[in-house]
Amino acid sequence: MHPFPLLFLIALFSFISLQVSALPLPNKTLVAPIIKDPQTSLYTITLNYREKYVIDINAPLSWRLCQKNPPSPVSCSAPQCTQARSFLSRMCPPANINNIWMKNGHCHCIVTPVNSVAKSCVPERLTYGNFNLSWTNGKNPTGVAKLNKIYYSCASKALFKSLPQGVSGVAALSRAPLSFSSQFTRGMTKKFAICLPSGEWVPGVTFFGNGPYYFLFTQFEPSKVLSYTPLLKKPNSVEYYIGLKGISINGKASKFSPNAFAFGSNGNGGVKLSTLVPYTILRSDIYKTLLNDFSNATKSIPRAKNVSPFGLCMKASALGWNLWNLMAPTIELDLGNGVMWRLYGPNSMKQIGGDVACLAFVDGGKTAREAAVIGSYQMENHFLEFDLAASRLGISPILFSYRTSCADFNFTSVV
Repeated sequence: MHPFPLLFLIALFSFISLQVSALPLPNKTLVAPIIKDPQTSLYTITLNYREKYVIDINAPLSWRLCQKNPPSPVSCSAPQCTQARSFLSRMCPPANINNIWMKNGHCHCIVTPVNSVAKSCVPERLTYGNFNLSWTNGKNPTGVAKLNKIYYSCASKALFKSLPQGVSGVAALSRAPLSFSSQFTRGMTKKFAICLPSGEWVPGVTFFGNGPYYFLFTQFEPSKVLSYTPLLKKPNSVEYYIGLKGISINGKASKFSPNAFAFGSNGNGGVKLSTLVPYTILRSDIYKTLLNDFSNATKSIPRAKNVSPFGLCMKASALGWNLWNLMAPTIELDLGNGVMWRLYGPNSMKQIGGDVACLAFVDGGKTAREAAVIGSYQMENHFLEFDLAASRLGISPILFSYRTSCADFNFTSVV
């Protein structure tokens, strides 16, 4: 063969290989640290190297502080405007929502960013921008991922009340089409995972994509030990709900009214997950039963004066400690099909002061909207994988049982 055609073919195949390797690979995964704020007990994800956004797994739209004029306003006729406006919040005055923002003859999309902590809403303009995260091989960050044209809402300073100092906004990780969890996984598996740390001194971790995920020391891969339960869909909601059949303490089932955790005919009820609620909230009838049964299981432990918002406190030293934390009766959440979410001392008891530990569940009142809202304290040091493609939630046992924790991902970059 003439050398020129041979060289041409070599160059051609090299070019094709280069182009293929430059395409997003189906198993590529993004990673970002999670920080716990000690004052508010809220969690933030770090984007763009140093910007911190409060994680709200139920918000339909992310938002961040904008200057007076957004850099890239979105037209009222854009499909993203229709998507964002399909989740308008009733917290915002209807008159303000329906007003059209006109500038230089152009109609700008008005949306409703919400601060669910302070229960506030300020109508603002939809915009888009670029975000930087890190690619990962599951063990380390391996390079910069530049995500272009990510949609979010602008927000004014008035919307930052009750949020941690210095945050840039809120990161929505719901199943909505314009949430960060949906936009960050474009071209990848529609899946993300969160691992909330129990302390503020070392970060936890968020993954977007299909993994794998590894933790330091043991090179433990938490996706290998996940138990899966369906993510339930509530009409006209992008929030995350799961089924709950019952609750046991030390293997003994508590007695609740039939369908205590189910959705009611009015749409209320059900069991929701929340990263904004620090401690699991139970409707009064459920809370009183749990409190009574847990009290009976710990009747030999001397009591301490109750500390708000908790209804049962005791002497921590009488409970004792193991390698993980306080020893306490095991609370089992029966999710059905043999799947149990087991809560041990680190997720069921909150130590307050020197020698006081309280049951970390809260009474939500007789007319609570949900039967239960599982809070972030109960999620800490459990690896939670939100598989949006399959509409299921993967839950790991407490990571301490595998000699690791949510703070054990290696954020040291490799080249």
